[in-house]
Amino acid sequence: MSELTTAQVQHVARLARLEIGEEELAALRDSMGNILTYIERLSEVDTDGVEPMVHAIELSNVFREDHVKPSLSREAALSNAPSTDGRYFLGPAILDGDQ
Repeated sequence: MSELTTAQVQHVARLARLEIGEEELAALRDSMGNILTYIERLSEVDTDGVEPMVHAIELSNVFREDHVKPSLSREAALSNAPSTDGRYFLGPAILDGDQ
């Protein structure tokens, strides 16, 4: 691959909405060039017969089956609450009434 120009690096930075200084251009040009060289090397790998995949390892559903079970009664659920109205949990007001 041919070496990247400063103009190409500035164009990519503009597309990414990045402001880079003149002193950063040379380092960024070298880094981007190294990345592109590596990608070029990857394109040489023979991938014929390799199925595309989303993950590098096989994933399976890790969720358990849903089983309906009895839940707590309202009284039991509210029994340890610091403040209730007998029907709901009560908490401190977080909004000012003037809004």
